[in-house]
Amino acid sequence: MLTKFSPTRLLGMAFAFLQRFQQRRIRTFSILFAVGLSLTLAVSACSPSASENSGTPQTTQNPSGTTIRIGYQKASTVLYALKARGELEKAFATSGSSVIWAEFPAGPPMLEALNAGSIDFGYTGESPPIFAQAGGIPLVYVAYDPWSPKAEAILVPKDSPIKSVAELKGKKVAFSKGSNANYLLLKALEKAGVQYSDIKRVTLTPADARAVFERNNVDAWAIWDPYLAAAEAATGARTLVDATGLAPNRGYYLAAKSFVDTKPDALKIILDGVNQVSNWAKNNPTEVAKFLSPALGIDPPVLEIAEKRREYDVLPLTDEVITKQQEVADTFYKIKLIPKEIKIKEIVWQGKLNNS
Repeated sequence: MLTKFSPTRLLGMAFAFLQRFQQRRIRTFSILFAVGLSLTLAVSACSPSASENSGTPQTTQNPSGTTIRIGYQKASTVLYALKARGELEKAFATSGSSVIWAEFPAGPPMLEALNAGSIDFGYTGESPPIFAQAGGIPLVYVAYDPWSPKAEAILVPKDSPIKSVAELKGKKVAFSKGSNANYLLLKALEKAGVQYSDIKRVTLTPADARAVFERNNVDAWAIWDPYLAAAEAATGARTLVDATGLAPNRGYYLAAKSFVDTKPDALKIILDGVNQVSNWAKNNPTEVAKFLSPALGIDPPVLEIAEKRREYDVLPLTDEVITKQQEVADTFYKIKLIPKEIKIKEIVWQGKLNNS
């Protein structure tokens, strides 16, 4: 007989778990990751009416078939569009399988869910999988999206006297810690001969960073599209430097290792669907902007600017791509954003894409 616990008791157990580890002074990334996940799952498991934004699954399940679980973000165009079009459900219906979609606000909580076995597949920028691998999460890179180095930049207010990255020394710079923009900032400073410790780092979410940037409470902001395009349109912000020649700014399609090992055919069906939608997005920036506008709360003309400077594709990880991703990981280890060195090539899928 299963024992039922109240939400309060589950949270108490999770906090007790945290306290025991704190008492032992074990503070590695992987343990913190697991503790945060325990709290998240305790709340969501006891809240059947939880918001979709917390990663709540949406599905009409067929109990006789396999359930495919996919994590997505509204700003991740391809998976969000794939969900809306319903084509993946049709592809799996012939085998009696169903698809669960769970929305997440960002890549890190999505990969926490992958670690917990709550999702099988997802898409993030280049940084979250590095943190996940360092934390021992069993994930696999299955493909990459070229995105674009033009789709992220370091902005300054339109009337700012700052004209170069070198002038950021001693200045307040907002960015999301551990993000693609964090890496861009590191490389831009390095090229300009400025130490990371020489700037006043203000780590904020995109929404919070936008607010302090508009109030001139920071001197610069490292950010990506579509938030980049929205800030440019709303404030007239100037681009100090984009990622061209500094950072690859790629996106990655990721899967749980157990899913890759046990359901390779299902993985290929997902990737086929992703490829079809990617081709549509690549060739229809105006339509993509109109599609995303209601979900993101950004006007279509602004989103179209972002769409026209980004790229779409579903490509296998080459040695060059792996090397570049390894450089990101090595940089984060160097400044102690991750607790240990990792090898990207150890978790790259060896399968073959149908379009390659």
